[in-house]
Amino acid sequence: MGTVKTVGLMVLMMALLMLVGQWLGQEQGLVLAFGISLLMNFGMYWFSDKLVLMSYRAKEATEEEAPRLYAIVRKLSAQAELPMPKVYIIPGDSPNAFATGRNPDHAAVAATEGILDLLSEDELEGVIGHELAHVKHRDILTGTIVAAMAGAITFLTRMAMFASIFGGGSRDRENSNPIGEILLLILAPIAAMLIQFAVSRSREFAADEGGAKICGRPLSLANALRKLEKGVERVPMQNAGTATAHMFIVNPLVGGGIMKLFSTHPPTEERIARLEEMATSGVH
Repeated sequence: MGTVKTVGLMVLMMALLMLVGQWLGQEQGLVLAFGISLLMNFGMYWFSDKLVLMSYRAKEATEEEAPRLYAIVRKLSAQAELPMPKVYIIPGDSPNAFATGRNPDHAAVAATEGILDLLSEDELEGVIGHELAHVKHRDILTGTIVAAMAGAITFLTRMAMFASIFGGGSRDRENSNPIGEILLLILAPIAAMLIQFAVSRSREFAADEGGAKICGRPLSLANALRKLEKGVERVPMQNAGTATAHMFIVNPLVGGGIMKLFSTHPPTEERIARLEEMATSGVH
């Protein structure tokens, strides 16, 4: 299922690029966009995880540098019957974590300095269990590709806006529809956001359940989520981007009111309630 979803996202990315390419440059733009989309899909599959890690200045950690985190990742990877992923540390006090990679054999778990300081051993195991569940469910490539897609759509929208402003005299664009152009500029970022919603919200619930089963203690993850929610509100992540927000265990972007309606994550209270229900019924 994860492979089908990933292929579908890559096809969607190609279609969006070709649509914008045709709009900007007619047949030549369509051909150019097709070539670019092939290169982007290749790049997203092989390098998008590295780009995400670089964007957050994550550094790969050895066992000597992060013995506590390394021990937890090794222990839970064995319990989940997964290969040992690479371990990364993200500088900064905002507490959060994510997993990335193209498959379980090429996975990475990244945790901020803030989460290592904030959580107890049991709570950190709950978080790492959640991230390893993403690895096991093969969410990591999908999530990373969605991040790359959201960033690409934002870039394309800005490029289209630039072309609208400075390309008004082009013969190919004399009969263009300005209302359609405005709608494209408005709807493209919304499309990127909806793609993030569709991929992120349901998989967070599944990763919570899977993570609770991996670590064996649903309440440890529930307690971690409580602390993380408050921790992110207290210390927001300064370099967090909207394109990659869905990858983290809790939304790194702080916002109230209408912003919560458009969050890439389900409500933390609902996630905690489901975990508490698991604890009551017993983990299987």
